[in-house]
Amino acid sequence: MLRRHSLSQRNTISHVQNTQSVITRFAPSPTGFLHIGGARTALFNALLAKRHGGKFTLRIEDTDRKRSTDEAVQAILDGLHWLGLEWDGEAVSQFARADRHREVVDQLIAKGAAFRCYLTPEETESLRDAAFKDGRALRSPWRDRDPSEAPASASFTIRFKAPDTDVVLHDAVQGDVTWAAKEFDDLILLRADGVPTYNMAVVVDDHDMGITHVVRGDDHLVNAARQSQIYDALGWDKPIFAHIPLIHGPDGKKLSKRHGALGIEAYRAMGYLPEGLRNYLLRLGWSHGDKELFDDSEMAALFDLKGLGKAPARLDFDKMAHVNAWHMAKADDTELTTLVFQRLADRDDVRRDDTAKVWVHEAMRVLKERASTLAELEDQVYFLIRSRPIEITGKTAKALKDDARARLGRLRAILADISDWNEATLGAALQSFAEAEEVGFGKIGQPLRAALTGGAPAPDMSFVLAILGRDEVLSRLDDVI
Repeated sequence: MLRRHSLSQRNTISHVQNTQSVITRFAPSPTGFLHIGGARTALFNALLAKRHGGKFTLRIEDTDRKRSTDEAVQAILDGLHWLGLEWDGEAVSQFARADRHREVVDQLIAKGAAFRCYLTPEETESLRDAAFKDGRALRSPWRDRDPSEAPASASFTIRFKAPDTDVVLHDAVQGDVTWAAKEFDDLILLRADGVPTYNMAVVVDDHDMGITHVVRGDDHLVNAARQSQIYDALGWDKPIFAHIPLIHGPDGKKLSKRHGALGIEAYRAMGYLPEGLRNYLLRLGWSHGDKELFDDSEMAALFDLKGLGKAPARLDFDKMAHVNAWHMAKADDTELTTLVFQRLADRDDVRRDDTAKVWVHEAMRVLKERASTLAELEDQVYFLIRSRPIEITGKTAKALKDDARARLGRLRAILADISDWNEATLGAALQSFAEAEEVGFGKIGQPLRAALTGGAPAPDMSFVLAILGRDEVLSRLDDVI
C-alpha cells in the first residue's frame, strides 16, 4: 500500500494556454529506485515551479505493468520526501488514465492522423528491414488502405500517421533541433491489447495536467520530437521543453553503478544531508556565475532555465562532500544530534542514554566542523559515547606502556582537585603538569588521549575533558590506571 500520497487518475482538463502560472512535473517510471539523475530532474522541476510561484506535480508512469512495482513506487515517494521535494496535490497514476488515452487516440483516428494497422510481427520486421536499407523509417502500408481489406478477426494496433514534414523542436537548453521526416516511423499509439504506448500517454497527461514546462534528461529528446508531432495533430499547445544533458561519471563516461548511479537511499545511508545533496545536485548542470554553495532560499530565488548547460555534468564525490560539509556546519546542533543517534541505533558498543546525548549536543558545535557527512560525524562522536571499559589495542595501547600509567595516576589526582571545570582551566592544568613532570606535552597528551578515547578521532584534549565532565574523566582514568 502507498502511504503519504495516493495515486490519482486526475482526468480534469487544464489546458496549457489557459494556465497563467508555471506547472512542472516529475514523471518517473516505477521500475526501480529513485536514482541520482531522477532526483536532479525532480529538483530542477520543483525549483522552476517555486521560482515562479507555480505548481510542481508528480506523475508515476506505471504503464509497464510487468516491471512496475508498489515497492518501487514507495521508494520513489520516500526518496522525494527525504530529499525535501514535496509535490502539489496527489501523485497521478498514468496507468489509471488509460481510458482517457484511448479516448484521445479515437480523436486522432477521426482526424485522419491515426489508423488501424494489421501488420503481423513478421511483416513488420520485414518492412522495417527494407525501410532501413532505404535509409528511412517504417511506414505501414495500412496508413492508406481501407480497413475493410483486413483479414477477418485479425488483431491490430493503432499507429500514428507520421507527417511528411521535418520536425523542428524549440528547446530551452538544446536550442532548435531538427529531424528529417523520414526518420520517424508510424508510431504505435495503442498496442494490440489496447494498452497505450509511452509517447501517447505522456502527451495526453501533460496536456490534461496543464504542464507548461517539461524539464528532463536529453535521452528524451527524440521522444519530444515524436510528442511534438502528436501535439500538432491534436491542435494542442506544446509545453516549453528543456532537455538537460545526463550526468556522467568522473571519467566522463556514462554514469554506471561503479560511478555512483545509486538510489537516493544509498546517499542517505552514506550520511549526506538532504540540503547538502540538493545543493550538489543543483550544480550538476546548472550554474549561477562561480557560486557553488546555496541555501534553499537562494536556490528558489535564482534557479532559471538560462543557467542550464549543454555539457554533461560529472559526478564528483569530493565536491559532494565539500558541499555537504558546508551544510553540516550550518545545521542545527539538536537536529544533528538526533540524526547521529538514529544512525547509532543498532550499535551495541555505544551509550545512548540522556547523558551521552547531552555530551554529543554540547560537543556538536566543534565536531560538526570536523565532518563532511553524518557517517564521519558518527566517527567523531564515538569517543564521547564509547561503552566502558574502553578497549585499548594496537598502536594506541603503546602510549600506555612504561611509566605512562603512573603519570596518569598523578594527573588524575590533580584533575580531581579542579573545581572550575572548563576548557581554559583544564588546558592550563595539562600544560602545568607537563612542565612539572619535565616532559614534552606528547608524553601527557598521548596516554591521556588513549585512556579517554581509545584512539578514536577526537578534538583537543582540553575540549575532550571539558565535554566529558569530571566524573566521566576520572572513571575512564581509573579503568586504565
